[in-house]
Amino acid sequence: MKRWLMTWICIGAATAAMAVIKTERVTYRQGETTLEGLVAYDDAVTELRPGILIIHDWNGLDDYEIGRAKQLAELGYVAFAVDIYGQGVRPKTPAECGAESSKYYQDNGLFRARLTAGLDALKARPQVDADRMVAIGYCFGGSGVVELARSGADLKGAVTFHGGVNAAPAGVTSRIRAKFLVLHAIGDPVVPVANYMAFLDELTRQKVDFQSVVYNVATHAFSVPGPMYDAATDRRSWTAFRSFLNEVVPVKAP
Repeated sequence: MKRWLMTWICIGAATAAMAVIKTERVTYRQGETTLEGLVAYDDAVTELRPGILIIHDWNGLDDYEIGRAKQLAELGYVAFAVDIYGQGVRPKTPAECGAESSKYYQDNGLFRARLTAGLDALKARPQVDADRMVAIGYCFGGSGVVELARSGADLKGAVTFHGGVNAAPAGVTSRIRAKFLVLHAIGDPVVPVANYMAFLDELTRQKVDFQSVVYNVATHAFSVPGPMYDAATDRRSWTAFRSFLNEVVPVKAP
């Protein structure tokens, strides 16, 4: 029995060693604009897998989202870190980030068009089960998740990490079909409690199946390394996210 068990362990270890997380730069278009995202997946998996759209914060697509895409690929998903701003548009300073992100806050139609283009690019991947899609986002990207869901996109789940969760602006349609997970800091200086509660009210009125976890920290970007990072909240929010994924789009362990 012991010899059989050791053989099985060796075979399993060899199979795991064969798995390689591949990353590919992906160019796609929205209108006349070329966008450049990054997809990550385990090339040893042959069956179709759920797709996870990762929407960047106001810095634009950078190493943080790429790292998250690799993490999710290791869990058995196909992860696509999208590009909202456009190929080569990567602001460097807070002023540049604010100027670039405000273009999309001020033009809801453009924002939704860029988000939808990213979702379509992920659905088109040959490894993806287009019927099992989840969108996640950080800060500005959390706002993007909200707008993509409000557009009626066919998502199984939507997750905001310290996102811009506010009530829908006047004149903006909201027809959310996805289950929602809202991960929020009670002392977030960017999104006050009143705004957060207004968003939960929107979800409640639409009878959306939602969960929310509120962390007792006075910060905004708690999961992104930097001056507002909080290690415990980062760890706890990732655990909550993993639980949500296992509920809405479970996968076999790689």
